[in-house]
Amino acid sequence: MSLVLDPAAQDLLFREARTANTFTDEPVTEEQVQAIYDLVKFGPTAFNQTPLRITLVRSAEARERLVQHMAEGNQAKTASAPLVAILSADNEFHEELPTLFPAFPQAKDLFFAERPAREGSATLNAALQAAYFIVGIRAAGLAAGPMTGFDAEGIRKEFLDDDHTPLVVVNIGKPGEGASYPRSPRLPYEQVVTTV
Repeated sequence: MSLVLDPAAQDLLFREARTANTFTDEPVTEEQVQAIYDLVKFGPTAFNQTPLRITLVRSAEARERLVQHMAEGNQAKTASAPLVAILSADNEFHEELPTLFPAFPQAKDLFFAERPAREGSATLNAALQAAYFIVGIRAAGLAAGPMTGFDAEGIRKEFLDDDHTPLVVVNIGKPGEGASYPRSPRLPYEQVVTTV
């Protein structure tokens, strides 16, 4: 195999990693989340923008508020996960570009002066960062249960503001009993890759 990454790490991050639907009651610490972010913040984005915002839902009161906005099939697992993160896109990310992309500070005004351009870029790049975050959770030896089945407007009003768009809600923890469904098929290389 031509991959440099150790096979055990490949398994941890991809082959053996699964979306978890149940979790143990072992807590997820602030230190673990900090380590995850400090790893995944280096994932590439356009203009080094960092539109991802992570809202950690730890208190029982906040968890109750969140669960009411989850699709019915996602409510119980969200209520019982050790930690839940709301991943959103900051549509005002451009304000940080002069600091984050000093090689071309004019990008802030040249490309992102208009809100629609910012929203599109924020959504795409925050989604990339959300994927890095999920892989980072796996790198920490934890399991992620990412979900898009929720009332986005309800979550935005409850936890965010008009400048943030909720993208994914992620349950985080050690997988519990029967945490994952059997592995579903994936498309083969020949069906996905085209050479021109």
